[in-house]
Amino acid sequence: MISESLSGKRIAITGSTGFLGTAIVEKLLRSIPDCELILIVRPGRRGASHRVAREILRNDAFDRLKADLGSEAFEEMTDKRITAIGGDVSVDGLGLDKQGLAELSTCDIFIHSAASVSFDSPLDQAVEINLLGPVRIAETLKNLQVAPHLVAVSTCYVAGSRRGSAPEEPINESHFYVNVDWRTEVETARRIRMDTESNSRTPEKLLEFRREAEEELGAVGTPALAEKTEQLRTRWVDDRMAEAGVSRASSLGFPDAYAYTKALGEVALAETADSIPMSIVRPAIIEAAVAEPSPGWIRGFRMAEPIIISYARGLLEEFPGIPEGVIDVIPVDLVVSAICAVAARGPIEGSDIIQVASGSSNPLRYGRLVDLVRAWFTENPIYDEYGQPISVPEWSFPGRGRVKKQLERASTMLNRAEKIVGALPVRGRQAEMGARLAERSEQIERAASYVELYGAYAECEAVYELDRLMELWSSLNAEDQQAFCFDPAIVDWDSHIPNVWMPSVVKAGRVPMKPPSKNGESRPERLRRQILSPDRHLAAFDLENTLIASNVVASYAWLASRRLSPRDRLRFVTKTLLEAPTLLALDRKDRSDFLRYFYRRYEGAPVDQIAEDSAEKFSELILAKSFPAAIRRVREHKALGHRTVLITGALDFIVEPFRPLFDDIVCAELGQSNGTYTGEMTAVPPTGEARYQALYDYAQKHGLDLRESIAYADSASDLPMLEAVGFPVAVNPETRLAAIARKRGWLVEDFQKSPGTNRRLLPLAPQQNLNSRQRSAVMP
Repeated sequence: MISESLSGKRIAITGSTGFLGTAIVEKLLRSIPDCELILIVRPGRRGASHRVAREILRNDAFDRLKADLGSEAFEEMTDKRITAIGGDVSVDGLGLDKQGLAELSTCDIFIHSAASVSFDSPLDQAVEINLLGPVRIAETLKNLQVAPHLVAVSTCYVAGSRRGSAPEEPINESHFYVNVDWRTEVETARRIRMDTESNSRTPEKLLEFRREAEEELGAVGTPALAEKTEQLRTRWVDDRMAEAGVSRASSLGFPDAYAYTKALGEVALAETADSIPMSIVRPAIIEAAVAEPSPGWIRGFRMAEPIIISYARGLLEEFPGIPEGVIDVIPVDLVVSAICAVAARGPIEGSDIIQVASGSSNPLRYGRLVDLVRAWFTENPIYDEYGQPISVPEWSFPGRGRVKKQLERASTMLNRAEKIVGALPVRGRQAEMGARLAERSEQIERAASYVELYGAYAECEAVYELDRLMELWSSLNAEDQQAFCFDPAIVDWDSHIPNVWMPSVVKAGRVPMKPPSKNGESRPERLRRQILSPDRHLAAFDLENTLIASNVVASYAWLASRRLSPRDRLRFVTKTLLEAPTLLALDRKDRSDFLRYFYRRYEGAPVDQIAEDSAEKFSELILAKSFPAAIRRVREHKALGHRTVLITGALDFIVEPFRPLFDDIVCAELGQSNGTYTGEMTAVPPTGEARYQALYDYAQKHGLDLRESIAYADSASDLPMLEAVGFPVAVNPETRLAAIARKRGWLVEDFQKSPGTNRRLLPLAPQQNLNSRQRSAVMP
């Protein structure tokens, strides 16, 4: 019996934080009460034990076991039976310390399920994990002079993009295998990484990344732009490495780098294992469970789920594939049971390869899968953000090339529209259009990537033979067949797909399956409730377009026009409006440079006169331009005991009237000389990263936790401050920030002026009756 064979065994497992690995851990803990597990996981910052407790044992896969034992007994059991050691299959020696090596030396069975399972993994990453991972395990075991039974999990798709029968045989014994030296493949992948890294650092490429960062974020400040530039460079390198993986895999007849590196991993393991007894288990596409640990259980999105959700959202109007072809999916619990059975049986002489698939004994036709999915989402539609059900399209199964061209045309049109909207000086509700375009463009790009990545699997016509799997199945007694079922014939696809799989897909995808309740709490309402909790510490506000519909140009225009003659006022307005495009471009490029440039206009302005006019400006302009809802929000925070601070690049005499509203104000100041302003700022203006630093210093000074704080701002240049807090709020955001806020799920507030207020483009002050000498002395 399987349970008797594995009882008392110490079983080492890699990949236990993944989908299959978590299911293996759960099955062994529940069905083999006396076995002990050694989980090899990357330690992370807090160590391997913390990762196991947090990322594995908290998963809902263990809900059944916790219910059977009780929480306390479950913790006692896992503490006793699980040993977590820090390790990494992508590192020589598995990255194990002496204690880890000592623990590993005691294992009887080694189940290797760790893998880079993404079909678009960078080539070198897939090589280091999928190809060299099994080799490193074998070498480590040999160095320890131990020989546990090594059960390595591979994939059926090592057979490549072939048609017809794919038997359970070693890859290099297949008539279709292209003989390549796996060591040369490793060296080449590493060299490609080095060359690509070098190419990404040329002056031309770095300038390209910098410009792309500036286009996306605007005048966000040098540190944030540098960080974004490096992100773009790294992404470019990974994209090129992923392309290299796809190209090399395709050249050898594999659908992607995952299948290619898994195939060479089998060859390399067979060559280097020597005295280590080994078995290879090749699953097809692993999907939601039939029964264990619970019907429909799944961890994360697999291959099919992203496509299904995109289809249900109406994003995939077409998808390639052969309707009469087979989609070879296998529930995860069947794969786990097969692995347990192989481990319990032990190694056998000769090659020991078991394929776990459904296509040859219980085929799921692609056309039938699509029909079942369409029927389910027609009856159970996803709802869009407007509360309307989304109609699912009907596929005609065109070729991949045609679908890709359709998506490319849609992407081109959306990108053009996005650039046009992004160039417009719009904000708030108008900017939301740009955010929606950006989101739609990302969805189209994602759909195109699905076609590129998964189209080959929808067109695959290989049939994976199961002779050895069914021979193993026949060798089990009735009790084992019930407790460790892995016969693919037990799956009733017509029932499993609509009653088990699809509900698990929408649950994992967290998609809205019903219109928003009129009486229920909306998402913005929930976010507002969170920020207006007494638990929050600090509320930081920007000024312009956050509290008032004004800016430094408008404030200057009001003050400068206060004492100008009618002719001078006309000349001033004309000059300022003509200069507006230049000022806007400078502001978008660098907010601090713009303020320095613009504030020089105050040079020679009398300090006393500016103070007098500013006090009048508050009643004449600021109150008229303020957002009543924003002012109320500040008062709400104060009433809740939150500390409030205004952080703005506006000048001190402009914001002075706001002091009663806030606990503190951080703003820009001009130097003074002989009773007049010098036009030069006394310190770096609080914009971009300086605004973040001002917020950080303020929180540190007052002992406040930024994770429990709120920040309100309107521009992408405020990202450093918004990203520093636990509760960012985009207020009347310009296009860039609107797109970022929508993508990250931030609260967006649309604060408006009181109805009936003056909406002049350039506000001018009421004219005073002064002689020409007085007028010329006030504002240069």
